[in-house]
Amino acid sequence: MRVITFSLRVFSFAGIIGVFVLLPVNCKGTQLHEIDFADLSNNSLDVFTISNVNSGSKWLWIHFSAVYVVTIFVCCLLYYEYRYISLKRIAYFYSSKPQPHQFTILVRGIPVSVGSSVSESVESFFTEFHPTTYLSHMVVHRTSKLRSLINEAKTLYKRLLHLQLEPPQQKYRRVGLFGEKVDLVDHYGKRLEDIEQNVRLEQSDLSLADETRAAFVSFKSRYGAAVAFHLQQSINPTQWVTEEAPEPDDVYWPFFSSSFMRRWISKLVVVVACILLTILFLVPVVVVQGLTNLSQLEIWFPFLKSILTITFVSQVITGYLPSLILLLFLKIVPPIMEFLSSIQGYISHSDIEKSACNKVLWFTIWNIFFATVFSGSVLYQVSIFLEPKNIPAKLAVAVPAQASFFIAYVVTSGWTSTSSELFRIIPFICSLVTRCCKSTDELEVPSIPYHRDIPRILFFGLLGVTYFFLAPLILPFLLVYLCLAYVIFRNQFMNVYMPKYETAGKFWPIVHNSMIFSLVLMHAIAIGIFTLKKLSMASTLVFPLPVLTLLFNEYCRKRFLPIFIAYSAEVLIKKDREEANDPAMAEFFDKLVTAYQDPTLMPIQYSANADSLNSPLISSADV
Repeated sequence: MRVITFSLRVFSFAGIIGVFVLLPVNCKGTQLHEIDFADLSNNSLDVFTISNVNSGSKWLWIHFSAVYVVTIFVCCLLYYEYRYISLKRIAYFYSSKPQPHQFTILVRGIPVSVGSSVSESVESFFTEFHPTTYLSHMVVHRTSKLRSLINEAKTLYKRLLHLQLEPPQQKYRRVGLFGEKVDLVDHYGKRLEDIEQNVRLEQSDLSLADETRAAFVSFKSRYGAAVAFHLQQSINPTQWVTEEAPEPDDVYWPFFSSSFMRRWISKLVVVVACILLTILFLVPVVVVQGLTNLSQLEIWFPFLKSILTITFVSQVITGYLPSLILLLFLKIVPPIMEFLSSIQGYISHSDIEKSACNKVLWFTIWNIFFATVFSGSVLYQVSIFLEPKNIPAKLAVAVPAQASFFIAYVVTSGWTSTSSELFRIIPFICSLVTRCCKSTDELEVPSIPYHRDIPRILFFGLLGVTYFFLAPLILPFLLVYLCLAYVIFRNQFMNVYMPKYETAGKFWPIVHNSMIFSLVLMHAIAIGIFTLKKLSMASTLVFPLPVLTLLFNEYCRKRFLPIFIAYSAEVLIKKDREEANDPAMAEFFDKLVTAYQDPTLMPIQYSANADSLNSPLISSADV
């Protein structure tokens, strides 16, 4: 919501300048052709862009001033927002109750001597080097087989609950194609009992070989945990590697990676996979760009010439169809990026989503913005960035030419996706199918997919910043999208979504960096535009802007970013002192000892009596 309100402030201000100042100036020009006010609908969108302003015209200084004014306004807003959210983050920490992750760190790369276990090594190391603050530890085990058994047990238990609600005659069904009719409650009950026995055997058979070289280590104070986290624990930096522990419910167990080398290789594999995905995605981008060019379509498909001459058909094909196709292909990107982030070695849902958010954002910027603007081969796009001196000139030519495409993209992708968010038709259909297939009436409350929605809003922010002085006509469409997003997402947060974890504002640095990149990109385009328009003085005077913007970003990075990485000693010690005499802390530390136990190692509860199936199979800690 803070990203949306920030964007509303930015583009309300930019919209006033763009629509009421820059747009009339663009229409006043005659570089392309004069605007026909008597028949506005038949005018090309190019007459509303900066391309229509005459080369060397004094009116271009208005665009120059607008670039400076909006840059200063956005930087001021960015500073205010960064400071506000930093203070809110600290205030949230002070007001929160003791949380297990505040007293715990994750340790990887634990060296084990011959004849000892991982647990003994951790106990020995932290008792020796952190004797006054060390509390307890929990070694992570390989439990993939156990996890699959427990998932199967959960599914069977839900089926049994569903069968209890059915009439007695429907409880007798044929098992298999040629099997006899059996009492399904009794049949599933026996299977459930067998699975439970297998779970108990697997839990009891966990040996030292199933231990990973990783453990959650808890301390008696937040400051003690912070000291252990920030200090290098060993002479060998690949051993006793520490990182902050997530909330217990936020831990992502399936892809738990403990080896330093394995994590390094997995990151390399993910980088290669992202590059391949980016290259493959250029195929639909090229197809989409072909649809925006009627002459190109007639060359590819000569039999469509007669159809393409129809005005309505040509407008649909070149206007809305390309954006719609691109939107459909983009739907598969967030899940893929989430999966790639999960195999990088992150052990929390929040870190996976944060990493996926970054991947989706830069993937969208490259494949939707740059690939669309510089439509052509992959080698051509790469060659553009291999010649940095020519980037502003090429951007100045290519970006304004795609104004109509991106306006249509805001309408199809922005308005449509935000409106569909309110109805949630696809999740509703998936829920119906799941409930029918699994025979369960259990309702799972959804959580907001940050890695899908934040990159979309930030990408529209990039379009708004870069196009506000080139084609101000995009700004009203953006403002409508942001107003829709504000109303709809506010309703979703209050009535639909439930957070799985507390982010405490950790996504804001992504927002800040994205806006800084958008500003610098706008400056590069402005330099190229003023050069092409033969206003060399203006292009020269724009040069200090990207430098000053990057210096401002560096200041914010030094001033605010550390607060989002870790809390200061002042904050931690003050909080520890406030709770030093709290009698409830003794009970909290007792629970902290087992807070990070793998849910698959928790005992399961099962009653063989079918009449007592209302009692839970899985303990509340596992659910």
